[in-house]
Amino acid sequence: MILTSRERISKIIRGEAVDRPGFWLGDPHKDTWPILLEHFKCQDEESLRLLLGDDLRWILGDQYKSPAGPLKFPPLEQDILSTDDKLAVLDNYPWPNPDFVDYTRSLSALSNVGEFYRIGGMWNTFYHDVAGIFGLENYFMLMHLEPDIVKEVTRRVAEFYLATNERFFAAAGNDLDAYFLGNDFGTQIDLMFSPEAFDEYLLPWLKEFTDQAHRFGLEVIFHSCGSIYRIIDRLIDIGIDCLHPLQARATNMDAQYLATHFKGDITFMGGIDTQELLVHADPKEVSETVEQVNLLLGPQLIVSPSHEAILPNVNPSNIEAMARQTHLLKALSPKG
Repeated sequence: MILTSRERISKIIRGEAVDRPGFWLGDPHKDTWPILLEHFKCQDEESLRLLLGDDLRWILGDQYKSPAGPLKFPPLEQDILSTDDKLAVLDNYPWPNPDFVDYTRSLSALSNVGEFYRIGGMWNTFYHDVAGIFGLENYFMLMHLEPDIVKEVTRRVAEFYLATNERFFAAAGNDLDAYFLGNDFGTQIDLMFSPEAFDEYLLPWLKEFTDQAHRFGLEVIFHSCGSIYRIIDRLIDIGIDCLHPLQARATNMDAQYLATHFKGDITFMGGIDTQELLVHADPKEVSETVEQVNLLLGPQLIVSPSHEAILPNVNPSNIEAMARQTHLLKALSPKG
């Protein structure tokens, strides 16, 4: 079976038979690129991706061209708890306007990608944006003291992204394969909030984003660092197709736990530890880990680092071993 990268990843996410697991290098940190290019004797990013057999291309090129400056959600200037007319404070806030988003770069890049699986859309960090507006500690406190205000701010932030998505997805058409969005909900040991708070304040909007993307025929890849095992069932229930990046050393985010509880219900992308393994192990150990992760999480698996922003401390030889072993593996047969 000879597949293009685009066909391979689409089939993996749909749970269909393929030739091998998928592979994504991720999006290395800007300080890491010179190290990788020197090690692999490549002239540019695309040459390296081709050398490693990278199946995905993340298209990010949106520009926010407001007279007021770059896209941002600045902190509230007034203490919302000490203000009588809280809605007036929100009405006076400098909310970004989707009319100022220019998709020219993204659309141009999409049209020149080639037969690789294309992920993109404006990088949607609505949870972080709301936290930035209130301040993280105040945000969690206001969930209990002023739930209606938290929900109103979340609505206004989320509707900005929904509006930008609507325009971009329509313009991109069949050139885009998946909507890629991310919010880091976890720490190394647990969620930043209770599952009940997630259900009340965040899950409804994640479902809106997922439903919108599906309406345009797109798959949905959701990124969250940290230990989020307590809400993965919710992500599956709302239809998220693929979970990234599987922070392998966070509590209950290892391949064994994920396979035991969620295998067959969602596609996994990531899982190759960047905290210890890719930094300190030798290439043989990396190869063995890739094979083991595939046995546990395949066939719905895209091998990738457990954090896409590979740091300069990662051994390039281990990146090579991760890619090489992925290409040597045969994909497992899908269920049934």
